[in-house]
Amino acid sequence: MAETAEEIKARKERERDELYALDISGVEWHSAPGTEEHEERVEIAYLPEGAVAMRSSLDPDTVLRYTEAEWRAFVLGARDGEFDLEPVAHSGEPQAEAGQ
Repeated sequence: MAETAEEIKARKERERDELYALDISGVEWHSAPGTEEHEERVEIAYLPEGAVAMRSSLDPDTVLRYTEAEWRAFVLGARDGEFDLEPVAHSGEPQAEAGQ
């Protein structure tokens, strides 16, 4: 039997609470190859059950945590160009690309 919307919401809240309750003080943080320690970079750490933590090297105390399903959806979306940003002018309007 399929979960109701309320059951899905309750399950997701429970998963989030469990994920943020994990002690991650000893995790190993990874960043893209070729980045230097002093450079700004995104760092990730692998958590139990396929979950992932993500932070900025400039703000290591602020950590976002994702379930395996959330991380998978993010990675697939990024690979598919879902998060590609349009160049934005100072006015907040998208800039026309050169030659258009």
